[in-house]
Amino acid sequence: MADQSQQASGGAEPLLELSNVSKHFGGVMALQNVDFTLLPGEIHGLVGENGAGKSTTMKIIAGVHTDFDGTMRIKGREVRLRSARDALANSIGMVHQELSIVPDLSVAENVFLGNQPLTSIGTVDWGRMNREAKQLIASLGLDIDPTTTMGSLPVGLQQLVELSRVLFSGAQIIILDEPTSALSPPEVKQLFEVLRRLRAEGRSIVFISHFLDDVLDISDRVTVFRNGKKVITEQTKNLTKDSVIAHMIGRGSKDMHMGEAAELTGDDAKPVVLSVSGVSDGKNLRDFSIELRAGEIAGVYGFMGSGQIELARALFGKVPLRRGSVSLDGKPVRFRSTAAARAKGIAFVPENRRMMLFRQEPVYKNVSISILERIHRMWLKPRTEKRITEGHIKDLQIRPPRTAIPLGSLSGGNQQKVALAKWLTHLPRVLILSEPTRGMDVGAKEDVIRIVKSLRDKGVAILVLSTEPETILTLADRVTVIRKGTVAREFATGHIEKADLLAAA
Repeated sequence: MADQSQQASGGAEPLLELSNVSKHFGGVMALQNVDFTLLPGEIHGLVGENGAGKSTTMKIIAGVHTDFDGTMRIKGREVRLRSARDALANSIGMVHQELSIVPDLSVAENVFLGNQPLTSIGTVDWGRMNREAKQLIASLGLDIDPTTTMGSLPVGLQQLVELSRVLFSGAQIIILDEPTSALSPPEVKQLFEVLRRLRAEGRSIVFISHFLDDVLDISDRVTVFRNGKKVITEQTKNLTKDSVIAHMIGRGSKDMHMGEAAELTGDDAKPVVLSVSGVSDGKNLRDFSIELRAGEIAGVYGFMGSGQIELARALFGKVPLRRGSVSLDGKPVRFRSTAAARAKGIAFVPENRRMMLFRQEPVYKNVSISILERIHRMWLKPRTEKRITEGHIKDLQIRPPRTAIPLGSLSGGNQQKVALAKWLTHLPRVLILSEPTRGMDVGAKEDVIRIVKSLRDKGVAILVLSTEPETILTLADRVTVIRKGTVAREFATGHIEKADLLAAA
């Protein structure tokens, strides 16, 4: 593997090297014959669509996945890491997208979590811990009081504090998973200054991100994964955003598979049901606007952490909005609870089905829970609930077709159908669907797509939010791309391809 990547970097020997690595999960091939090198003192970008193999590769390097084929070398020495602790012992640390901070503890306590310095009598040496934490944080160019409560810091500083904890462990290889997804532009700039400083100190960084502009800005080299295989490793100066996207989606052939292109049919003559203008939640959602029209599916596409989840929850009254306005049928509304949103005809199916379903309860109770006040005032009427549910089971082809079976015994796709069924007895004005087909087999996806489109044809205004471009292109009549909480681009009519969404995001 001492190949063109080494030659392009002055012939440096790899600090870390994967050779012919493959990984299976049951009968599914997640990685196939992957080669990867990380050079001393480089920032190496890692990109690919969801499921391309990026995270699996990094979890092998970080000691999370221990059962794989192929070899891994650190400084030329073959190793087989058995745990995250084993990885740390080999100077490998990882900062995950979901930060592992303890918000109620101080900054210093988070930096030294599990490794607090002790006095001679075995108590925590608070003075030494605060001094050393301040020095470590200052080495990153930050001026933070180590006694500050971690949860009071903005997300960008929390991330840098967690990075300082990895550095405290002595890591020379640092893996960053989607480090800029929740950061504002000034916070991204601050992070990049820190990463360049670490590179100058000789540390090596793997930078995993969907945000291609960020990858091309900070990386020395970029590796692209597709369908569990490494497609290319190239110096960043030789790449463009368009060329990276072409490698990611394999566009060289002219073959278009389902969900890779669409003809949008947005119709501005249809009445606006819900209008969202300049809304912000003070965190991930920033000055976002969209209009939902009767009998139309509006798709919102963006990478994980771009603000879609916050938008969906805010419109259903789950989280408050700090700024902006929402109008329903032209009248201002402010949903301060989910009950208030439901009363106005807003329905929500979240990305995590467990948030709204009761897996231990029978199917009919999961369907009827949203309409109990409509079908009886004082006494439960299981016979009526079952009769209504039987109709939905038939219409939605829920399998097995039994009203009393525990919901948890159904497949994920059929659980999603039940989640939709609870809103179908009385059609909502607006239906919000977050990741409606995630984790389903092909047959279940087709059923859910059919159901959603049938609701559109009945006049429901539908908002579909997804990190999967195929889902958006299969369902949406018009598309809004969200990038770091704000509108990046809008597509209303005409031909659109997956590459257009990736480029805008």
